[in-house]
Amino acid sequence: MPLPKIATPTYELELPSTGQLLQYRPFLVKEEKLLVIALESEDTKQITTAIKTVIKSCIMSKNIKVETLPTFDIEYLFLNIRGKSVGEDIDLNIICPDDGETTTKVTINIDDIKVQKNDDHVKNIQVDDKITMEMKYPSLDEFIKNNFDFSEKNPMEQSFDLVASCIDKIYTEEEVWDSSDVTKKELVDFLDQMNSNQFKQIEKFFETMPKLSHTIKVKNPKTEVESEVVLEGLSSFFV
Repeated sequence: MPLPKIATPTYELELPSTGQLLQYRPFLVKEEKLLVIALESEDTKQITTAIKTVIKSCIMSKNIKVETLPTFDIEYLFLNIRGKSVGEDIDLNIICPDDGETTTKVTINIDDIKVQKNDDHVKNIQVDDKITMEMKYPSLDEFIKNNFDFSEKNPMEQSFDLVASCIDKIYTEEEVWDSSDVTKKELVDFLDQMNSNQFKQIEKFFETMPKLSHTIKVKNPKTEVESEVVLEGLSSFFV
């Protein structure tokens, strides 16, 4: 007689980027092993790949392509999966900002951590009187490639590659160029034609894009000074 199957609960959350509801489950022991092995390797690329694999396994809704989800969706998803799997409270050791050396312990509930959106953020960039550029968010694959691919490319080249990969469309009143129909080199060459003010609009897109963020108050046990600390990105909640 086969052993009984263990029932796994399912939960629902809303993707910050689209508002789409999806169902997910906690990660299982086999997936936790994968994460532990990746963490023990201390290889950031391996850790990120393990996170992607676990998320793929835990998403129950169909037609969700993890590779194309924005990075902030991935971070939010993993944080919630982790909360339902091993506990919804995260204990962190935070360095107090007032002296830069004293460490204090804080506990954060995962339900309090949200993706913050900036009112000044826009995806359509007006390059000049005729040309508009529509941007898309970096996916996890692009994030890994541009942050943890230790090739010989210099930071400037990597930065331009990331920007080029986040161009969705370029259009005028008469014509539309989809990024899937042009080469990466053509997109980089297009960026090279911009002046400083035009490129600053692209920088603003990345600076103001949604991000996983949470503000906490910490009190220095030595000086009794209370300060605010802003935690941003998935890695900041597992330091």
